[in-house]
Amino acid sequence: MMILLFSIILTLIISSLVMILASLLAKKTVTDREKNSPFECGFDPKGSARLPFSLRFFLIAVIFLIFDVEITLLLPLASIIQLSNIWAWSLTGLFFILVLLIGLYHEWNQGALDWAT
Repeated sequence: MMILLFSIILTLIISSLVMILASLLAKKTVTDREKNSPFECGFDPKGSARLPFSLRFFLIAVIFLIFDVEITLLLPLASIIQLSNIWAWSLTGLFFILVLLIGLYHEWNQGALDWAT
């Protein structure tokens, strides 16, 4: 029991020392304006690199990702048709598609899919 306790304490001490040593050695204290500025083909940037992006585009991209993941959840239904009851398979698939259609209708009704507003 003492050997296990000793090995745990030794492991914690060694890992803590390695983390502290890595954080001390990794810090860069010299700041250079050229290294901190964004790189734009070797030229000084003309504008700010922190320009805001379209929130509408971000919302459309998130909606696309959500529906893309849900479509990948639908794909295994085709491969398990031979292993399950046809009625259970049909009800599960139709329920999942119905939930997707209700979500799509809600997003359309809320105006989330209107690009040019």
